This record gives sequence, structure tokens and C-alpha cells, in this order.
Amino acid sequence: MARFLLATIPLTGHFNPGAPIARRLVERGHEVRWYTGSLFRSKVEATGARYVPMRATKDFHDTTIGEVFPERAGLSDFAKLKFDLTRFFIDSAPGQLADLEAELRDFPADVVVCDTGFLGASLLQERRGLPWAAFGITAMTVASADTAPFGLGMRPGSSPLMRLRNRALAWGVSHIVFRDVNAHYNRMRAGLGLPSSNKPIFDVPVSPFLYLQGTVPSFEYPRSDLPPQVHFIGPFLPESPAGWTPPSWWSEVMESRRPVVHVTQGTLATEAPDLILATLRGLADEDVWVIAATGGQPLEWLGAGPFPANARLERFIPYAHLMPHVSVMVTNGGYGGVQCALAQGVPLVCAGTSEEKPEIGNRVTWAGVGVNLKTKTPTPEQVRRAVRTLLDTSGFRQNAQRLQAEIATHDAPTRAAELLEQLAQTRAPVLLTRSGG
Repeated sequence: MARFLLATIPLTGHFNPGAPIARRLVERGHEVRWYTGSLFRSKVEATGARYVPMRATKDFHDTTIGEVFPERAGLSDFAKLKFDLTRFFIDSAPGQLADLEAELRDFPADVVVCDTGFLGASLLQERRGLPWAAFGITAMTVASADTAPFGLGMRPGSSPLMRLRNRALAWGVSHIVFRDVNAHYNRMRAGLGLPSSNKPIFDVPVSPFLYLQGTVPSFEYPRSDLPPQVHFIGPFLPESPAGWTPPSWWSEVMESRRPVVHVTQGTLATEAPDLILATLRGLADEDVWVIAATGGQPLEWLGAGPFPANARLERFIPYAHLMPHVSVMVTNGGYGGVQCALAQGVPLVCAGTSEEKPEIGNRVTWAGVGVNLKTKTPTPEQVRRAVRTLLDTSGFRQNAQRLQAEIATHDAPTRAAELLEQLAQTRAPVLLTRSGG
């Protein structure tokens, strides 16, 4: 039996992929503790792990970001990305480190396991030498000669000319675009008595011991120089919550021959329901059902209506129940939702420009599994045309079904547990020979 200390940023998209890992480790007889936000306590305990509260760092949540960080409101998408890097991730790290060190006095873990937004684990390794693993909760940030730097939303390229482009962009991003963010990171390190680092901020979350990417290779840009500790293990698919009761309209919609279009803006990009409303209006006269989920927001968030007759509105519908019935998903590009759609062979319309959404939208088009509208405020007509394209063009669904078949060959929780057990046993990097899989 080994001891694992999970640690996640207290946001839904960072927390959710950890739940299957924690549950599988507990099932395999390991002792697991989980450090995260207080609103996730019941979900932590449902996995069988022991909850560890945040004490020395801010305990926020998707629903409380506006209260805890009021200055975030009104920022442009790029400014918001920088804000999140500095305030969510970097500024939280010293408190994370203090809390983890305190927990280790009572719980001498063999391995720390964190999401890629949690910087405290890498700092802990520098201070104590404790091995750590990271699980990817978004498109891969790993730098490569074959890709443009993460955050620019640019397509990859490995020709000599494209590699020259990539090198030039990497220098510009590190020394100009994110220079202030990298400097902020090093000031934080200096405050902890750690030496300056020359790692760009998007390379920091890449554990040198073990990196678990929650997708399949066909969804991610190819990298000839991919580090050997990076393992594609398939997506972390959510289980259906116990006791979920279908809404009253469920049978009418699911037994119909009309295609079902699902639209969501996720749980974080909820300042205004632009994408949901554009989808409802754009598809109002189409022979489809439109199922909109508000990501937990009250239905009043959508306005007073009236809403189209073919629309069905809910705060939340478990993807385990919904996705098998969906023909097209319209999304702002949340990584977890995109992976759930692909696991059912569902093509996507992406419309998001905040956080890492441009990177995910570009991967959707690169993999041939959907359309990227490259705006978070599409017109109803843009959405209608994109949905019709996916419904009327078989290639998108065929490509999505190809990824579905690839995903079906993976058991992410079990593979994650096996690799983490190896790390706990050897305390050395868990490396993969690419030619061998």
C-alpha cells in the first residue's frame, strides 16, 4: 500500500479529472488524501479519500470567483488569461506549499498528484525531494519544436520553416508576451528562498516524473520531441451521479427521431449566456431538439424568455446519460466536455476565446471533429450554419467516431493508478518508449 496526496485548484474543471484517479487508488488499497476547496469536500469523501482543507491559500470556487477576485470582471480574454496565471496559479502557490508541508507532517505521502494548474507540488519537490505527478486538465502545454507556444491558438507545423516560426514565437512569448508573468513567477520563488527559473510558465506544470494527459494521441498535436514521462491515458469520463432523476421531457426528446443538439458554456465562462442564447435562437426553426445546460447557473440567468418550442433548459444533465443521444455539441471549448463528446463520437461546434479555449478549438478542427467559430459571441446564424454543416457532412461524425474507438481502448483511471504505483515504488521518472506505445 502507498500513500498518495492529491492536490487540485478549487475549480470544477481542475477537480473533476482527479475524482476517477482518487477512487481507483482507494479501490486498489492505497491511502489517499485530497487537498482542495471546501465546496468539493463531499465529492472528495465520495471517492473514499480523506479531505484536506485549504488554510494558507484562498479557497475559491467557480461560483465565487467574482466575489474573491472582483478585479477579474471586465478584463479582455487575454488579460483574463494573464490574471488567472498570476492570481489563481502563481499567487496561490506559497499557501499551497505551506499547507502541503503541514499535511506531510501527519501524512508522509509517497507521491503528490496534482492538476496542471497546481504549482505547489513542483515547489514541494524542490524543497523536499518528494516525487510528484501531474494530470492534464486541458490541451497539452508541453513545449515542442513542432508546435507554436501554448496560448497563441496557432496550428502546429514541423517543416524547417515552421520550426523556425515556432522557435521565434517561443522566444517572443517567453521574453515579451508573458515576460511579466514569468517575472511574477520568479518573484514568488524568490520569496520562498528558491532560485530563479528559466522555465516559461506553461512548462512549469510538466512534471519530470510523470505527466498524465487525459486524452488520446489523435486529439493532440504530434511532437517528435515529446518527453518520455508524458503518457496518454484517455479521458477521465464522469460517472453519473447517484439518484439523478430525468426531467419530465426526457422521454419525449430521447424517443424522437429528431437530432439532439446540446449547448453549454461550461462552469467558468458564465458572465453572460451569449453562446446558449445564440444557439437557441439560431436553431429555433430547425427540426432538432436543443438541450441547454447552464453549468449550475439558475435558469433565470438565461433571461425571461420566451424560449423556442424545441428548446429544453436545465442547470445540469449528467453526460453519462445525455451524450449517447446527442448528434452535435455546441460548446465554448471546455476540455472535459469536449472529451466526453468525443468519447461518444459526437462532433463539435466550438465558440470560445477565453482561457485556453482557442487551443482546444483549434485541436477540434485539426482533428477534423468539428468547427471552430473563433468567437465567444457568435451570431445565431453562425451557430445555425455550423450545426447544419456537422449534421449534413458525414466526415465530421466519422472522424469523431474514429476518436471514439480510440478512446474506448483506454481505461484512464486504471492506467493512471498503475503509473502512479510505479512512481511510488521507484521514486524515479516513469518513462515510456514511444515505439512501444
